[in-house]
Amino acid sequence: MNDEIKLEELKILEETYRGAVPELKFNSVFELLVAVILSAQCTDKRVNQVTQVLFPIANTPEKILQLGQSELEKIIKPCGFFKTKSKHIIETSKILLENYGGEVPESFDELIKLPGVGRKTANVVTGVAFKNPAIAVDTHVFRLSNRMKLAEGKTPLEVETGLQKIIPREKWSDAHHWLIWHGRKICKARNPKCSDCPLKKICPASEKT
Repeated sequence: MNDEIKLEELKILEETYRGAVPELKFNSVFELLVAVILSAQCTDKRVNQVTQVLFPIANTPEKILQLGQSELEKIIKPCGFFKTKSKHIIETSKILLENYGGEVPESFDELIKLPGVGRKTANVVTGVAFKNPAIAVDTHVFRLSNRMKLAEGKTPLEVETGLQKIIPREKWSDAHHWLIWHGRKICKARNPKCSDCPLKKICPASEKT
């Protein structure tokens, strides 16, 4: 598919989802980091329910460590993989206190070194919290990018690289949200609502479905 059609797809997505923001609820960079760690294999809605309980009592590295891993596990259990996630949050809190004065580093290279922080999490924090250009490839972004042929790839990194080439750098973070919301509302994994899609006249997948 040529770049002209890809740019038209992006234009329509921008017009449809302009101003879209993350569904995760947070009031600090650390809260966002914890929320994104919890969101792995879990819905943002469920994460918000859990953080409504967690953040009032532990929303800083110091308070997380005071809470302790066993209590943290009890609170975040509904998010799934709670033992691994609690371990990562505890370890990350220790590193932040020991190496960064309790603050979340802005550098992508430093973020990705933290336990439980992969490229997706680091990109979300980079783009949402620090307002630096970043494209986080979650399941929605990966699926839509391949389905719409915006950026085809077998791995999230291949898709991320492809999207960076077609999307203007200043719109990377916004485009991430356009794709996520389109994936949630219209272009679902199963039974996408192609008849209701604003892209149905140009999307290469609409003919197949």
